[in-house]
Amino acid sequence: MALQSLVQSPIIQFTILLIVIFTIPPIFERIKLPGLVGLLVAGVVLGQNGLKLLNSESETIGLLSEIGKIYLMFVAGLEIDLDQFRKTKYRSIGFGSLTFLVPLIAGIAVGRLFNFDWNASFLIGSLLASHTLLAYPIVSRLGVVTNEAVTVTIGATIFTDTGALLVLAICVGIHKGEFSALSLATLLGGLAIYSVVVLFGFDRAGKEFFKRTGDEQSNQFLFILLALFLASVGAQVIGVEKIVGAFLAGLAVNDVLGRSPVKEKVEFIGSVLFIPCFFVDMGLLINIPAFLKTVSSIWLTLAIVVALIGSKFIAAFLAKLLYRYNTPELLTMWSLSLPQVAATLAATLVAYQTVNPAGERLINEGVLNSVIVLMLVTAILGPVITARFATSLQLTEADIATDSLTNWWDNSDIQQVELQKPFTVVVPIYNPETQRYLIEMAALLARHESGQIVPLAITKALVQMDDPQLITALDQSQKRLQLAKEISQEFDVEVAPAIRIDDDAALGISRASRERNANLIVMGWSRTTGLRARLFGSVIDSVFWSSHCPVAVTRLLSSPTTIQRILVPVGDLTRQTIGTVRFAQILADVNQAEVVLLHVSDRKTPPALVEKFTAQMSEIAAKSQLQVTTNIQTVKGDDIARTIIKESQGFDLAVLRSVRYRTAGGLSVSQVTTQILRELKCSIVMLGEPHS
Repeated sequence: MALQSLVQSPIIQFTILLIVIFTIPPIFERIKLPGLVGLLVAGVVLGQNGLKLLNSESETIGLLSEIGKIYLMFVAGLEIDLDQFRKTKYRSIGFGSLTFLVPLIAGIAVGRLFNFDWNASFLIGSLLASHTLLAYPIVSRLGVVTNEAVTVTIGATIFTDTGALLVLAICVGIHKGEFSALSLATLLGGLAIYSVVVLFGFDRAGKEFFKRTGDEQSNQFLFILLALFLASVGAQVIGVEKIVGAFLAGLAVNDVLGRSPVKEKVEFIGSVLFIPCFFVDMGLLINIPAFLKTVSSIWLTLAIVVALIGSKFIAAFLAKLLYRYNTPELLTMWSLSLPQVAATLAATLVAYQTVNPAGERLINEGVLNSVIVLMLVTAILGPVITARFATSLQLTEADIATDSLTNWWDNSDIQQVELQKPFTVVVPIYNPETQRYLIEMAALLARHESGQIVPLAITKALVQMDDPQLITALDQSQKRLQLAKEISQEFDVEVAPAIRIDDDAALGISRASRERNANLIVMGWSRTTGLRARLFGSVIDSVFWSSHCPVAVTRLLSSPTTIQRILVPVGDLTRQTIGTVRFAQILADVNQAEVVLLHVSDRKTPPALVEKFTAQMSEIAAKSQLQVTTNIQTVKGDDIARTIIKESQGFDLAVLRSVRYRTAGGLSVSQVTTQILRELKCSIVMLGEPHS
């Protein structure tokens, strides 16, 4: 008994949760299963049907799970790309209507077939109507996000999630009390007014607050959390479920946050703590005997899974006919809209926990268990199908033609007066060991463009400007700048050294670059800083986000003047990739070097598609006005990173594009890029565009 009471201690339960969240997801990801599945399994093992170490009725578990549930819906609203939605809003609404209504009807049919009442049947239909963009990192990595079919599917998410939550709110309201036309009208009217207040009020208040607070990220972070919980509490006040308010709050502050570091922090704390707690609690709720009974009498589960997969396919097929998409686009839209995770699980838990005055749940354990099986099936099936068919998507010829003619560092938003100023490369210098190669790289590029370099030393601000520490730091900065000036003069390039006193090094770099109308920022990192995402350095991350111009992060093992062979891995034909090719060609032109464009294709990729991609790469390479030897090499390989590392032998420099994606642990450099950075033996330049 003493041990049992000790385990029920809030601190002990919280410690167990942290151990589970820290250890279980990586184990499941190693065996090619989603980490969230591992959290569900851990909940089952540690719950009342297993070791009895955790109890879903515990106040600690209940609080963390409740926060995780609303955080999950908040992030779902936050992750919807409103810019993508605006580009194709009419088609997104069209496909959103189809992929909402068809599964809704299919779910209602399943509910009625298994003798659920109309209210529960509508609720089951709404659970199938939403979708989670679990495979978004795949289409992002393949560079086909700008394909219209993908954009339309991403935009449709806002419609399906909003519609599903609206149906949930109505069904919960009906189940809890006396239903009448007046109560329904009151509920819908209150929800409509509340939605307008949250969407427009929080958006305006957020923009005003962020404008006034500048770079005070801690206060901005607290403002976003306050917006989340205020919206959730407000939803309860008007008689609507909390997750509806959380989703609306995510949509409301979407534009406010953009892709800022604050957004990363908000999502990070949710993805590493609260959301995993919600999935563990879902596991605790699984009653193993009831779950096995549901699976053994498989018909309900099978009906729900088949209804979801079939109805989502029908919706995508109707969109294909309506908008004249091809078969790969049809299959990609279908696979992207398959996974049922965020909104589905949150809404299922709400429905399961909703009890009417007679003590009846809105949905029973059979539906809860069937939805968990549905989540497991679609979370695996959706990304697999996306990875198979999204490779066949391509940008339109018009996009390729436009992108290939674009000078990478020209910014169309900069006024013509600014474009007439000399080409400017800003070089932040802070490490004497890497300073020479950085300055050499910047000088070569500036000389090629008949421009200038700005060696920049950032000195940490202190309260008093006559503080001895500040004076010492300024003296050291002057010495570094003098060395930079001497190196620059060796290359006969104009140099304009600058010192900036700033509280934030990253923002100091970005601000000074904007003041100088810089065309490029060249930064460095050393091997000792670590190349994995979380050790990549907050300064570099922040400069990537806040700069107005491209950023080149370098690891130079030898002088850039000795570079003769440059490798550029090419995985897609997006503007960012073409910019990477242009950068390599300019650097090659300086040294009369050779550029090799390397494309690693999956062994299952049709030869005709590989030939088409190679022809497009040749066309892009040929459109450069530089007389640079550019060769194209295609290699078949299942392990992209390993193939690139193998082919890089004999090259002096690899030019990589910064491809980033979100994980359960926050923002990360893609796994392929991470492995390449860690194992490449040659110098590296990683390029990032503004807000990447």
